Amino acid sequence: MKRSFKSLFSFFTESWTELKKVRWPNRKELTNYTMIVLGTIVVVALYFWVLDIGISAVIEAII
Repeated sequence: MKRSFKSLFSFFTESWTELKKVRWPNRKELTNYTMIVLGTIVVVALYFWVLDIGISAVIEAII
């Protein structure tokens, strides 16, 4: 039981040490990254929507 608490404490200590090394984005970078992700989502969604319409049209033409 004591070993599990020690390893748990060690885990959180090491995690906190690693989090201190992370370079967190500033507000401008975060906004830019968010816009890139949202734009990519919209482009991919439109691609699959057009692909779906095209496949549906082909299937309707066959049937």
